[in-house]
Amino acid sequence: MSTLDIDPAAVRRGLVDFIGGFITEAGFTRGVVGISGGLDSSVTVFLSAAALGPDNVLGLILPYKTTNPACVEDATTVAEQLGIRTETIDITPQIDAYFDRFADASPLRRGNKMARERMAIIYDHAKAWEALVVGTGNKTEYLLGYTTLWGDMGCDLRPLGGLYKTQVRQLAHHLGVPEQIIHKPPTAGLWPGQTDEGEMGITYKEADQILYRLIDKQLPPEQIAEQGFDRALVDKIDKMVRASAHKRCMPPTAQISDLV
Repeated sequence: MSTLDIDPAAVRRGLVDFIGGFITEAGFTRGVVGISGGLDSSVTVFLSAAALGPDNVLGLILPYKTTNPACVEDATTVAEQLGIRTETIDITPQIDAYFDRFADASPLRRGNKMARERMAIIYDHAKAWEALVVGTGNKTEYLLGYTTLWGDMGCDLRPLGGLYKTQVRQLAHHLGVPEQIIHKPPTAGLWPGQTDEGEMGITYKEADQILYRLIDKQLPPEQIAEQGFDRALVDKIDKMVRASAHKRCMPPTAQISDLV
C-alpha cells in the first residue's frame, strides 16, 4: 500500500457509525446535505443515507445561473440512486439582487457570497426539518484553506474531514458513486470554467502527498524536498497551510481579565 491508500470498507463502516452516532447523541435523526454533483458531496450523501436511512436525508441542490447543468444532473442522479428526497433552489435572484449594488465585485467575492448564501439556505432547511447539517469538506481543502469561512465550512459534523481528496476518491469507488462524478475535474462552481486545481495551481495528487508528509509525518520542508518533491511546491503548500490556520480555529475571545 502507498502512504495514502485506505481500506475503504473499514473507512465506510467507521464513517457510517460516526454520522449515525453523532446525530443520535445530539438528539436528532435526520441530516441535510448540500449536494453539488461533485465528488465530496456525493460521497457524503452516500454515507449519510447508509447511516440514517434514505428517508432521513435531505439533499439540497443550490445552483446559480452560471452553474453547469451537468452538475445539477449529477446531483440528481446520486439522489435518485440513493432514494433520498431533494429540493432544488436557484440562488440567482438573491445573489444578483445583492451584487446589483456592487457591480465591480471580483469573481472571488461573488463566489464567497454564493458559498455563504448556500449554507444559510442549508441551515434554514435543517431548522425546518429538525435535522443537522452534514458537511462535505475534505482534509486537503481544510489544510490548504481552500474553503469559505461560514460558507462550505459551516456544518454540524464533517465526516470527510480526516480524508485527503485522493482518499475520498478511493472511498467513492467502493461506495458505488457514479464514475462520471469520480473522474470529472473537481470544481467549487464559483464561476464558469473554474476548477479547484486550476485556481490553486496544484494537483490534488501532489498536494496530498506533500500534506501527508508535512502534517501527518511532521517532516520539515527540506526533508520532503529530499524525497523527490519540488522544493518550491513544498514551500507553497507549507505557506498555504500556515496562512489559512485561522480558518481552522474558533474565533479568539478577548478575556478582559487578561487585558486589564
